[in-house]
Amino acid sequence: MKKTAAKNIRSGECFICHESIAKAQITRHLGKCIAAQKPLAGEAIKMLRLQIEGRYLPDYWMQVAIPGAWTLDDLDSFMRETWLECCGHLSCFTIDGTRYAYEPFNESILGRREKSMDVKLYKVLGIGAEFTHEYDYGSTTDLVLRVVGAYEGAAVSGDVQILARNNPFKFACVDCGKPAKQVNAGYGWLDPKHCYCTACAKKSDADEGMWLPIVNSPRVGVCGYCGDAYDECTEDDV
Repeated sequence: MKKTAAKNIRSGECFICHESIAKAQITRHLGKCIAAQKPLAGEAIKMLRLQIEGRYLPDYWMQVAIPGAWTLDDLDSFMRETWLECCGHLSCFTIDGTRYAYEPFNESILGRREKSMDVKLYKVLGIGAEFTHEYDYGSTTDLVLRVVGAYEGAAVSGDVQILARNNPFKFACVDCGKPAKQVNAGYGWLDPKHCYCTACAKKSDADEGMWLPIVNSPRVGVCGYCGDAYDECTEDDV
């Protein structure tokens, strides 16, 4: 995927205190915010804190907390729902040279061998571990993940908790200068030279590719990705 030329200072919102924090400072900031929280009711469990970012688009990033006893499959499901899912593509993690796949493939004894994602996080990830995730082996979105900390806490509503996330990028319509909402996705990525407001997108005579909404994800402009509400995205959205 080609790197977008969007201008951004890599700041994001802390979802605990709702302050705007620079990416370079978010790990330390969250450590203080988490420590200052009042203990939650219920049994304390070990939470892993992960930094997740686009491998080639690192300005898209988030930090999350996930129970260490959950599995790679749980983490994969979260990232699909939040950042990736468009057409039910395959995916895999690579940890210390081992691939853990959505649908494991074992070619032969000497060929490519993959393991299931049904493995608990604490068994394969330690503090400081860095690993990767691939979604869609055709128009691949590559992510880099790192375990930046752990703490005793409680899962919130049984979900992965987003602790912080990059602020959405802002693009101008190339025709009128108003805030852009759509990208001509025939180029395979988010190109600022092909971003339009809704009105100008409807008037455009571009005959290549398709229109996709500009969303806060490293998969923006790729395949048929429309964001969190991907299953509700239609041509009428443009």
